Formats: sequence, structure tokens, C-alpha cells
Amino acid sequence: MPTQDATSDTAWVICPGCGEVLYRKRLARELDVCHGCGHHHRVGARARVEQLLDDAGLEWVDVPERSADVLNFVDTLPYPARVSRARRATGLGEGVVVVTGTVAGNPLVAAVMDFGFMGGSLGSAIGEAVVRAADLALRRRVPLVLVCASGGARMQEGALALMQMAKTSQALAQLDEAGILTISVITDPTFGGVAASFATLCDVLVAEPRARLGFAGPRVIEQTIRQKLPPRFQTAEFLLERGLIDVIRPRRALRATLARLLAAGRPARPTPSGTGPGGAGAAAESVIRDPARLPSVDAWTAVRTARDLDRPTTLDHIAHVFDDFEELRGDRVSGDCPAIVGGPAVLNGCPVMVIGHQKGHSFGELRARNHGMATPQGYRKAVRLMRMAAKLSLPLITLIDTPGAYPGLEAEESGQAMAIAEAIRCMGGLPTPIVSCVIGEGGSGGALAIGVADEVLMCSNATYSVISPEGCASILWQDRAMAPVAAEALHLTAPQLLRLGIADGVILEPEGGAQRDRALMAERLRAALTDSLRNLALIEPDELRKTRRARFRSFGETADIGEAAFT
Repeated sequence: MPTQDATSDTAWVICPGCGEVLYRKRLARELDVCHGCGHHHRVGARARVEQLLDDAGLEWVDVPERSADVLNFVDTLPYPARVSRARRATGLGEGVVVVTGTVAGNPLVAAVMDFGFMGGSLGSAIGEAVVRAADLALRRRVPLVLVCASGGARMQEGALALMQMAKTSQALAQLDEAGILTISVITDPTFGGVAASFATLCDVLVAEPRARLGFAGPRVIEQTIRQKLPPRFQTAEFLLERGLIDVIRPRRALRATLARLLAAGRPARPTPSGTGPGGAGAAAESVIRDPARLPSVDAWTAVRTARDLDRPTTLDHIAHVFDDFEELRGDRVSGDCPAIVGGPAVLNGCPVMVIGHQKGHSFGELRARNHGMATPQGYRKAVRLMRMAAKLSLPLITLIDTPGAYPGLEAEESGQAMAIAEAIRCMGGLPTPIVSCVIGEGGSGGALAIGVADEVLMCSNATYSVISPEGCASILWQDRAMAPVAAEALHLTAPQLLRLGIADGVILEPEGGAQRDRALMAERLRAALTDSLRNLALIEPDELRKTRRARFRSFGETADIGEAAFT
């Protein structure tokens, strides 16, 4: 039995997920999600608007375009008859509605598709409505949210339907150029021309559980390749594992997720406040910028402290330093990498983008996160988020904690060196303030790939080096036991790197290390990041890039090496 949508008057509905008979009114109260199996039933466009947007300020935008029978197309029914039938069934003039309003007070323009209208097929009228929604978002400079549901292009309009893919894609490109946030909500199903245009071109792709997304439908694929498709093929879960969407959220969580994302896209860009916990005073007390004020640190002790499993990780710091973090996943090409996490967040009232290496506190967590060693997919995800930060004028904060990039066979086959190089190049040219902090290990190019910043901070027990002490000892001494000697020779401690100018400031850790008092460490890190961003916010984008490039251009100049120079 087909799923009934929210416009149906049927008293009882059979859930296609579990076969249970559901009472229509109760199902509506549950936002059309089965209380037994969690199956997300299809809902009409009007019901979707009511679920997602605030009541206050909601306006329905009149889109006068209607489907036209340009080709005089007839299959089992004339095209106009099919359109009339869809209008009667849904109460809509076309298969999409356009609204303006807010989600939790955050303004937006939304175009919401209705699968009940000829399967959400993309025709000229729908293409025009989506473009008009994008134009309205551009004029008002507010984010655009697209709720997608489609079986593909509208065949009854021939090549005119095909052209809507280009038309809507160009509208999304204009929003990219203007720095306006775009979000796609993928519902079941989203196929064909919609999937291959505006549905997947947005900055963030949020999908409902088990929603299907793809270019060709599974039946067409099986008939073409004559193979059985894998379980969960084209579902949101399948796509998330492969780095093709950002987030899966159940229907009840969609509003809150959209609110957090929309807050990052607001045009006002406040600088981080210096009042309250983590203000400028706290930064001055906990960040040391004069090497003479720092005691020397035993290098091997610092290495072991930086690797301590109890030491706060990137996600620990995100939980205590930032608000409203929304993790985004995937490189939109081939996969996701759990060793790098990132997404928009709020620092003392200022929207920011946060990216960092993630390790763990147990062997299981370390294994799941690949010990913080990122793959090419991780660095490509980081680059995607860096570019999103630049588009939205979000300051970028990176937290470095990795023994190095993953040196495995699959990483090399996927272009590890190229992915790191692209991250370094991208970061150097971003027009937005960047602060990096080494919170644990800073290992080799795997660390530098997210460390090309306007200001580089280090926690006082962190390390930063071209290679691990063990690796250096094995190569130069042919003896891993010489690692403590190599650590001292590499000058990898925070005080040593502050003297070299690699680090701009050192954040003092609590006595015994950051792991001894995570709350105090979080307070000091928040203060340091806030203070750094406040100063960088005063610099124009072109000057930021120029100064950042000059900073890295200067490293290794003979004049800077001083007494260590030789001929």
C-alpha cells in the first residue's frame, strides 16, 4: 500500500516500513514518522513548511508560473490532464512552494517540493520557482533552503525540462558568488535532474533517515548493469559513509539542525566578545608571547605529555569552548575521514568554522579515528569547509593534534600528497581570519595541512615537528631508542618554536598538563582564540592574505636563523 501523505483524509495508514496499521491523527502528531520502526512517511509541501518554519512572519510567495504543454504531449493521458489531476490531489498550483520566514528567528527563503505533484518531477515551472526563490534570497541576502523530493525530470516537457538543471545550477552559483548560505534537505526520494543540479550543489546536505538520493533509480541501474545492488544502496546512510552528504537527521531534529546552520549564514559578523569567561584579560594571563618568560621543557617529556590519552581532544575542546557546533562530514567525492572533524560553531557570540584532528581516549576510539592520522578524504573535507568559511566570511579555527598524515596504501592510491598540498595552498589564500592551535602533537605535513594560519598558537606541552622523534631516530641513528635524543635535536617544544617564530603564542596548561583540569584548559583556549580573532577581525581580507603569505615566505631566511646559520 503506498504511503499516505499529510494531505490525506485516510483514517488509517499501513506503514511500508514495518507493516503496522497506524492511526492517521497520531501519525500526524508524530510528524508522519512511524512510532514503531521510525519510517519517515512522505509529507506534502505545506505540511513540511509548517514543521520547519516559525509561525510568526511566515509568508507564502506567489509564483505565477504554471506548467505549459509546449510539446502537446500525450501518453495514456494528455499532459494538461495529468497536471490538473496533480493540482486536485495536492491543492497546489505546481510541485513546489516558495516561502519566506524564519527558523528559530533565523531568516531564510525556502523552496519546498511536493512529491505528490507528479512525483516531484522537474519541469519548467518548478525550475522557475526555484530560481525565483534563489533570486529572492540574493536580494534579501538571506540563506536559501531547498527541501527536495523528486523522481526525476518531467518527460512531458522534453528538452525544456532538461534545461532546468542548468538554469537552477546557475542560480545556485550566483548565491555562491554572493556568499549566501545554501542548504538542501534531502527527502525520500530525490532522483534524476533534481539530484544532479540544485539538490546537491548546496553548501550543506541534510538528509532524513533512509532517504534515497541518486541520479539513476535502482531499477534502471539493475536493468543496465544486470547486477544486484548492495543493501541500503542510495540511502542516506549509504551516502554518508561515502562522504556524499553531511548530516542525517530525523524529522523531529530538522528544525534545530537548520537553526544552527542558518545562524552561521547570518550576514552580521560580530567579532568575538571579550566579556565574560574567556575574555581579553584571561588571554593576557594565559598566552605567553615572549620566549624569555617560558621555562625550558624537556623535549621527550613534552612528547609523552602531548600523546597522553587523557589529554583533551578536538571534540572535547569543541564541546567546552564553542557553542552550537554542527559537524559536517564528507569530501563530496569518495568518502569521509573520522580523523578530521569540522563544522560551523559559535565562539563567544561569533560564528566561526572549526576544523581539527580527532584522536580518542581509548584504543577503540583511536582505532575508529585512525589515531588522528587523516586520509586524503579528510584533507579534502577540510578544504571544502575552508572554502565554505571563506564564502560565508566565517573566521577559521583549526585544532592540530596528529602524529602525521596516514601513510597507508589506500591513502597513496587516493592522492595523499596532492590532498595535503591542496589544503596548504587553499588555506594560504583564504580571505578570512585564521587561527591555528596545536593542542597535542603537530606531526609533519599532516599537521601543516590545517596549520597555515595568520596566528599559530601552541599549548605549552604540545609539540610540532617535521617528523616524529622515533622516525627521525630510525632514519638518522638507525635506532628508535635514540628517540629522546632526536626529540631534543628537533626543537619541537612550544618554547623552542616560539623562539623560532613558528609559534606566535603559547597557551599555558594547568599544572601537570591539560588533562589535569580540562575546564581550566578550555577557558584558557577560549580566551586565546577570542583575543586572536578580535585582533585579526580588524584586518582587511587582502591584507590578511598578504601578511599570511609573507609570514610563511620568511621562514628559513638566513637573517631569521641567526646564530644557527652556517655556510
